This record gives sequence, C-alpha cells and structure tokens, in this order.
Amino acid sequence: MAGIRELRGRARRLGDQVNTDYIIASSRKKETIDPADLKPYLLEAVDAGFAASVRPGDILVAGDAFGCGSAMEVAVTVVLSAGIRTVVARSFSRTYFRNAINNGLIPVECDTSRIREGDELGIRIGATNVIVDVIGSRTRIEARRFPLFILEILEAGGLVPFLRDKGGFGEPLK
Repeated sequence: MAGIRELRGRARRLGDQVNTDYIIASSRKKETIDPADLKPYLLEAVDAGFAASVRPGDILVAGDAFGCGSAMEVAVTVVLSAGIRTVVARSFSRTYFRNAINNGLIPVECDTSRIREGDELGIRIGATNVIVDVIGSRTRIEARRFPLFILEILEAGGLVPFLRDKGGFGEPLK
C-alpha cells in the first residue's frame, strides 16, 4: 500500500456533527473551489485559527456524523490540501465517507472518546483489521476494517488513480 498501512500523526480533536459547511463554508466557495485556495479557511467556523495551526500529517478526530450536510467533494479535497491524510471519527455521513475514499482521504471509524487534542496517534491498516494506538497512553482502539476493494482504492490514492492503474473495475458482479 502506498504509505497507508501505517500512519502516525498528531490528533486534532473536533466534536460531533461537523458538517461540510463547517469544514469549508459555502461563502468561501463563491469565487473558487480550488482546495489550495480554500485551505486557509479550513474549519474556520469551528476554530478561526485552525488552518494556520495544521501541520502536514495531522489527523482529524471527531465524534458522530463527520461530514454530514451537503455532498460537496471540496469538503474532502480541502482537508487533503492541508496535508491531512486521515480522519478518525465515530461515524461518517455516507456521502462524505464515499467522497473520502474516492479522493484518497482515509476515513477510519472507531470509538474516539479516549483520544484527546494533541495525542500522538499510530494507525495500522491491514486486510483483516485497523488499529488506532494512542501512543502516550498505551490505548489501543480497534476500528472498523475496510473491505478489500476499498483498501485497493485507498492504496492507489483514490478512485481515479485506481481506475487508471487497473484499467477499470474488472469483471462485473453477477
């Protein structure tokens, strides 16, 4: 896997129901949807200084229903543009989860109640399990595993690179 089997980063803690307009405000998308241009406004509705404090490799940690609201893809691509490769949440809206997979953002689902702001996280993604370690506290959290086809898409960096590499989806299901 292209660097997704083991991830490590600083937890950036958010709450429940962080909707897509909190991730990137609709008012910011009037002029552009270019993630690089929108990156300075990432999560400004939650914390005005958030975007300036993000470091590449940080891991967003949230509660229930992360990415609820509209199905706008830029709510995923702006997170990636900030150097964040994974979001760990108790649950995701289905459209955000699918947009994340399609764009190569890794959506890890698990109990996040024992993860605090600034914790150092280690995430191991395998074919049979996904483990989130809170390194300083020796806390190990088992996350929902990914089906193999999703692992393949994430490994490729998203749906378009997957299709480019594989030449399509292969044989149709019967």
